[in-house]
Amino acid sequence: MDYKLKQCLDNVRKPARYAGGEYNQVVKDKRQVDCRVALCFPELYEIAMSHLGTKILYGRLNAMEGVWCERMHAPAPDMEREMRRRGLPLYGLESKDPASDFDILGFSLQYELNYTTVLNLLDLAGVSPFSKDRAELTPLIVAGGPCVYNVEPMADFFDIVLVGEGEENLPALVELYRQAKAQGWSKQTFLKQALDIEGVYVPSFYQLKYNPDGTVAEIIPQNGAPAQVKKAIVRDLDKAYYPDSFIVPSTDIVFDRAMIELFRGCRRGCRFCQAGYTYRPIRAKSAETLTRQAKKLAETTGYDEISLSSLSSSDYPWLEQLCDSLVDYCEPRHVNLALPSLRADNFNMDLMENIQKVRKSGLTFAPEAGSQRLRDVINKNLYEQDLLDSCAVAFAAGYNSVKLYFMMGLPTETEEDLAGIAAIVRNVIRTFRQTASNKARGVKINVGVSTFVPKAQTPFQWVGQNSREQVRQKQEFLREQLKIKNVSFSLHKSESSYLEAVFARGDRRLSAVIYQAWKNGCNLDAWDEYFQFEAWMDAFETCGLDPDFYAYRQPGKDEILPWDHIFSGVTKEYLRSEYEQALLGKATPDCAHGCRNCGALALSEGRKCDV
Repeated sequence: MDYKLKQCLDNVRKPARYAGGEYNQVVKDKRQVDCRVALCFPELYEIAMSHLGTKILYGRLNAMEGVWCERMHAPAPDMEREMRRRGLPLYGLESKDPASDFDILGFSLQYELNYTTVLNLLDLAGVSPFSKDRAELTPLIVAGGPCVYNVEPMADFFDIVLVGEGEENLPALVELYRQAKAQGWSKQTFLKQALDIEGVYVPSFYQLKYNPDGTVAEIIPQNGAPAQVKKAIVRDLDKAYYPDSFIVPSTDIVFDRAMIELFRGCRRGCRFCQAGYTYRPIRAKSAETLTRQAKKLAETTGYDEISLSSLSSSDYPWLEQLCDSLVDYCEPRHVNLALPSLRADNFNMDLMENIQKVRKSGLTFAPEAGSQRLRDVINKNLYEQDLLDSCAVAFAAGYNSVKLYFMMGLPTETEEDLAGIAAIVRNVIRTFRQTASNKARGVKINVGVSTFVPKAQTPFQWVGQNSREQVRQKQEFLREQLKIKNVSFSLHKSESSYLEAVFARGDRRLSAVIYQAWKNGCNLDAWDEYFQFEAWMDAFETCGLDPDFYAYRQPGKDEILPWDHIFSGVTKEYLRSEYEQALLGKATPDCAHGCRNCGALALSEGRKCDV
């Protein structure tokens, strides 16, 4: 194995991706281990090593006596060619042992365009992709991550799906597996026993029936499975496990820094945002806990930057107290603090100046839409004046660049809304000219415009996506509108956004399409250089399914949706009411103005949201 690996590494562009041996990795004595788990991330090393959830689960599992957790990730095409040519299977980075030596392979589903990469990793591991073909308990193929709130397109491949937050239910599943392995349980017996663990979904225990028009007629639980799988949550983040150290990669990664998690959930209720609903209820860590965790990570990793992470960091209730504490620690040690996910309506320049004494980072805001009417439709609860006021303060303090993120193809969008994007950009430039303390440097504005993708478990799950032709026309319109001096902009490919929409609202019949697309050569679809749209279209044609049915269709009010048996905590009734408010152009005040009764508090046993 080591000789084959060395031969591979001699012939690839970035061997550090595959060599392991990083600082703070965990290596255990195999004689003291009775369960081996691999956290498989279906992306390249640079993405896989940037993911906070994987870091948490890696530490949590390795803290268990008798359990050894390692990492696996997708090889780039050059490494995959070498592995297949030399007969080198997928292996654990820590031990270099083949995947066949592991008991559990756990996949993180972060993005719909990672699905064929999951199949490619299973193939490299020598594992049949379809769960029905894996009769034995070992290996157990498990999934988690944000895509599990509609995992139906991947339902045929996984034995178990963990819905919700994995810090507690993944260790519980591992302990049950150890018991099953020691006592010689059958796979079927184990799967039935696993139903007692919070958030466990066994796809094979559900039968779906379809109407003649292709919609879902019935979702039938079997083998004692619940009618609805309720997600698992960590109820007290102060008491929850958080690693004392992170693995420090030996090569550049996307987010090469220490990260502390301020809180989970979001009070804002943007109607397009899946994470904003599926991470409810809102639970925050105390400033004392965060300060302790940040200091520990700085000491054990040597990182010179700590990121304060959440969906909306400026909404953290004790942000100034936390930052004051961390600045006192970080500044003399030349450690920078990063505060991403800021909102323009509560931007605090004094706070930014305080935390960026070591190194200034850029400013990023997300107005999302070009008009107030459309921002009310999506419930952004942000006014253009908020953005301009924040930019004015920043420009006066010496900043000269800003990133602005928008979406196109939003429900009820008009050409006037799109033109409003360019109008906002021009107003930001005008604000710079009026307020900048250093006009000689000039202003730089980077505009990112993504295509709206309707997601399950959001109010917009009932919305059809714009057609690819409509998206192309709108992108051409924006290209003309954004030909502005000192402005650069990027647009997402319509084809990848289209496929994302197909799988975001798809059903389990799409498993056959994903398998066929992989057979057609699709892999690493999230990367433009590897994306093969025609191979995907061939797969749909081969399987006799129309992707337009999933991407463009507007489901009926009382229609059974393919993911209705997965409960995120927010009720379908609440999501529907928010959708209807959107059609009326009415915004809903955020949670700080009073509980919206979305249903999520029932998961936290009556504890109030930390807003």
